[in-house]
Amino acid sequence: MKYGSMTHDFTGRRIKKKKTTGEVFTKYTTPAFKEMEKSSNAPFRRGAGVEYSSADDSAGAGICAAVEKKVYTGTLVKGIGTMHKSNAIPIIDEQQMKDLASMRR
Repeated sequence: MKYGSMTHDFTGRRIKKKKTTGEVFTKYTTPAFKEMEKSSNAPFRRGAGVEYSSADDSAGAGICAAVEKKVYTGTLVKGIGTMHKSNAIPIIDEQQMKDLASMRR
């Protein structure tokens, strides 16, 4: 068991490095570049006469309308107050407004 150091033991003596046994891996070297062989039956590019049609551009395909913004139109909520930091709460009546204003921070 080693305590605190990989090169010294718990008494302070230096630990001898052990020789590796078995297969030793070396740094990877890339192989030499070999040019790709050209074959006559497989062209590198498609033929000049080949064309692919674009996506269908009919009405409604891939088009969506913008979402309408939500607006409060009722009469129950009188306003918006902050309880703690950015916690917004709806204020319904006068008493709730007074209670929120008198709270300690």
